[in-house]
Amino acid sequence: MKMKKFTACLTAGVLSAALLAGCSGTPAGKAESAPDKNPAQSHSETATEDARFDDTFLAMDTVMTVSAFGPKGQAGVKAAREKIEALDALLSTGSETSEVSRLNAEGGGSLSEDTLALAKASLALYEDTDGAFDISIYPVMKLWGFDRLDDLSADNPDIPTKEELAETLALVDAGELSLDTENSVLTYGLPGMAVDFGGITKGYASDTVIHMLRDMGIRHALLNLGGNVQALGAKPDGSKWRVGIRYPDLQSSDIVGIVSVENKAVITSGDYERTIPGTDYHHIIDPATGWPVENGLRSVTIVSEDGTLADGLSTSLFVMGMEKAEEYWRSHREAFDVIFLTEDLKLHVTEGIAEDFKPADGYKMDIIS
Repeated sequence: MKMKKFTACLTAGVLSAALLAGCSGTPAGKAESAPDKNPAQSHSETATEDARFDDTFLAMDTVMTVSAFGPKGQAGVKAAREKIEALDALLSTGSETSEVSRLNAEGGGSLSEDTLALAKASLALYEDTDGAFDISIYPVMKLWGFDRLDDLSADNPDIPTKEELAETLALVDAGELSLDTENSVLTYGLPGMAVDFGGITKGYASDTVIHMLRDMGIRHALLNLGGNVQALGAKPDGSKWRVGIRYPDLQSSDIVGIVSVENKAVITSGDYERTIPGTDYHHIIDPATGWPVENGLRSVTIVSEDGTLADGLSTSLFVMGMEKAEEYWRSHREAFDVIFLTEDLKLHVTEGIAEDFKPADGYKMDIIS
């Protein structure tokens, strides 16, 4: 079965989210309050298991917060930040010195360990989703201006013409990427192709950090990588982390529901995140058409133990649309669960997560089985 192959690729490698981590009533965008800082925090080796250590910093063009608990918490937070910043330097399309920029300039080349793992996961997901997830979409993203949103305005949104889009779309086909895993080499099959791992990078980063913290002996941690949330274990008191799903409007602090998790990633993609100024055009592009997706969905939230998978699937299932996404879940239900929010603001939740999800007041929940 395809999913078996895909999962194996992710395991061999080792969270644009629209969610927040929080208790009911917590303002949008803030992580769930951890226990008050223990006085032992300044002496990490003697810290109690519920002592919290955290760091908030800017990476991957977003604000990130890493929290870890216990005697190894301080070292864990430091190591986590260093790893995330290293991945940012490696994978940023906005940096001319990054490995991804070198690959795009040269039409492929040798890969580092992390980029190889991301390429394997991305191409496996491309195959498994019948092209709904495609890292070669980058030329179309650039054509729309999603790499320079600060330079666009409502008076000059710079919408591509159909002719420009057709010409650029001819470069989009991850099936033309050839990956030599034995020699760690990626080859582009079409002149002018370019890739961007942005649709899966934060999930891979959170996955990598969670594995690293676990190997350090840390039992409790929470990562909020710009809204991509991933938890290691439960909270120190044994209760689950509560993650709020944002209402689909960045100007609103409301949430549509709360999901309780442990050892899970919770990652959302929505049509209200990065938009072209003065328009309703959002950044989730259908690789088959080159246009922003319009299929009745407002957001898709994936809940999975695998952060890399959750990040890639949040975009993929949004592109698929409700009907195909449900079919996909039914054939992969052991790997993840999903929360759909439709444009009529109704919630559709797969049965595996239904008991751990609580809709906000005024929202109805339909269980998908």
